[in-house]
Amino acid sequence: MSMNANPLSTLDAAALERWLRRSAQLITEHAAELTALDGEIGDADHGQNMKRGLQAVVELLDADGPAAGGSLSTPEALLKKVGMTLVSTVGGASGPLYGTFFLRAAGALKDADTADAAPLAAALRAGMEGIAQRGKSSPGEKTMLDAWAPALEAMEQAENSLAAAVRAGADAAAAGRDATADMVATKGRASYLGERSRGHIDPGAASTALLWQALAETVEAGATGGDAA
Repeated sequence: MSMNANPLSTLDAAALERWLRRSAQLITEHAAELTALDGEIGDADHGQNMKRGLQAVVELLDADGPAAGGSLSTPEALLKKVGMTLVSTVGGASGPLYGTFFLRAAGALKDADTADAAPLAAALRAGMEGIAQRGKSSPGEKTMLDAWAPALEAMEQAENSLAAAVRAGADAAAAGRDATADMVATKGRASYLGERSRGHIDPGAASTALLWQALAETVEAGATGGDAA
């Protein structure tokens, strides 16, 4: 997509809601692809699990999100409830990992009404550290961290605007996703395959890249949201 002439410079709860809704759209569109990737090295359920979890998030937003005038009117309240929803609705390992991510990110944004590039990066990094702790993993082990880590590094190194920072992160997340194809898995079910896990993209890294894509599109679309596709 082309960048809006007036991309967002900060994210409030309403913008975060638009990010989550766009994430749900992209995950739904790519659910079969994510499940196919998981079928090659895992339980063949990642796409459906993520689709179910993010559909539950959309239902939460419809009922109580900022656009509906609900109680989830601050970044902390919104992301905390999203995290709890994902933990309770996403099966497999992804639910606790993504749920922990949003819970930790919420804690980092405590009492803030908005976040520009630096606070947002700090919140996302807190979330990623939650994933690492919960999964007892680190970058280089063919997991979603291999998309999260380069994305955050790129975002933190980007200068100028929030739009430039999140676009740098999204591009790095996509590159990190692709790079997992050359890795041998040492964590999770894929690790049972050993060398045979090489040649396959990690499904968690693929879903992470979609969340970053949604974030970049939301910021670039500006305050009105528009058509983020």
